[in-house]
Amino acid sequence: MKIPFALSLSLAWIATAGSTLHAQATATENTQFNVLFIISDDLTATALSCYGNKVCRTPNIDAIAARGTRFTRAYCQGTYCGPSRASFMSGYYPHATGVTGYKNPRAQIGDRATWSQHFKNAGYYAARVSKIYHMGVPGGIEKGDDQADDEFSWTERFNSQGPEWKAPGDGETLENNPDGKKPAVGGNTFVVVEADGDDLVHSDGKTAAKAVELIDKHKNERFWLGVGFVRPHVPFVAPRKYYKPFLPYEKMVLPEKVEGDWDDIPKAGINYKTSENMKMNIRRQKKAVGGYYASVAFMDAQVGKVMDALDQAGLRDETIVIFTSDHGYHLGEHDFWAKVSLRDESSGVPLIISVPGKKPAVCHSLTELLDLYPTISSLCGLEIPSRLQGKDISRMLDDPDYEVRDAAFSVAPSRKGFLLREDKWAYIQYGEDASAGIELFNVKKDPEQYTNLAEDPGHVAVVDEFKAKLAAKLREIRDNDLGLN
Repeated sequence: MKIPFALSLSLAWIATAGSTLHAQATATENTQFNVLFIISDDLTATALSCYGNKVCRTPNIDAIAARGTRFTRAYCQGTYCGPSRASFMSGYYPHATGVTGYKNPRAQIGDRATWSQHFKNAGYYAARVSKIYHMGVPGGIEKGDDQADDEFSWTERFNSQGPEWKAPGDGETLENNPDGKKPAVGGNTFVVVEADGDDLVHSDGKTAAKAVELIDKHKNERFWLGVGFVRPHVPFVAPRKYYKPFLPYEKMVLPEKVEGDWDDIPKAGINYKTSENMKMNIRRQKKAVGGYYASVAFMDAQVGKVMDALDQAGLRDETIVIFTSDHGYHLGEHDFWAKVSLRDESSGVPLIISVPGKKPAVCHSLTELLDLYPTISSLCGLEIPSRLQGKDISRMLDDPDYEVRDAAFSVAPSRKGFLLREDKWAYIQYGEDASAGIELFNVKKDPEQYTNLAEDPGHVAVVDEFKAKLAAKLREIRDNDLGLN
């Protein structure tokens, strides 16, 4: 086992330290593992072959799952990038810090250590490559700037600039382009670009190359390395070779479309991007799926490069590897597209944790991304700050049937939406007073969430119980002695 590098105190470190010197020294002595945190952007678990996809093959992510624990019911705490990333990095739910948009959490958490900062304070080299906190895609990637990043979280940080929708190649705008006359456009828009050139033309190719370099450079010291890939976030841009398995696009299969699917849900429950308001006909919908899968395949190849570097450095048996996404993504389910919704497709995330010495497993227990900070701290022998709102799920890695929570909690702040996801029920409420509507699904009988039971007379007691649970959850989040307000 390699020895962690010595603690170096600086004025910046002193100003932002979140633990006592005694706790840091103890943690450093007990440290066992490096941490490699790989996060994709806007990735639904259903696009990964290790989660059952038969069309989109992801061999490199599958290989991590083959050596780790694959969680089937992991949930984000915010269903779009900003609040989700600020939450799992700070250790607090969005409504504890008030970070429900695209800011970093530093103004709210003060000198409390973020996840990577906690490791930095314990003697780790802590670095990020590309998007860990929020960065606008494609705008921030085109500019190559830091956006909502937190400088105190890192020893070093690196951005990966890329051409995004301007990449040379064959591009088509799928959204709001019914006559096909609109050229490829930027912004948060469904655009497919079959790009010329190789992987290194693009942000994710550059991110993988920098991560490979950092692993080799820091292989003789303990590190917490965050590797943030921006695909498959729109625009769906990847080198041409990644599109070949999905051509022609007409062979892509869309989710079932149910007549009157939206009739029993409140207006707030209809997602902000739909086949209808995006004016995407069936051809464009199928091309969107193919473009998304090509972007996933491209991202998976970059994951493989990073994992190969870990092996070549001889660090696989000394490194915890985490793979996840900031939230899920709709690919036409309920005629919804993209993120923000609180249905399982958007609130659920892929989560794989591979720990040296642990047997491979599949865990169906409810988990949250908020659990990563305390769990990885525990596994590395660091103190778990008592203020954290996540839970230590490390026991699940030895006993996949173990449970730490009976409900996962997620929010969609832009529509004042809240989710309590239990084993049997998915309860979604819009507005703290439920004034904008409620959705209730029995996910045992209705796993695809087609039948809203909120207005059913036979479920009044269930709805009332969930209203009380949600109110109590919000009080717990806001009223604990966090010293944040």
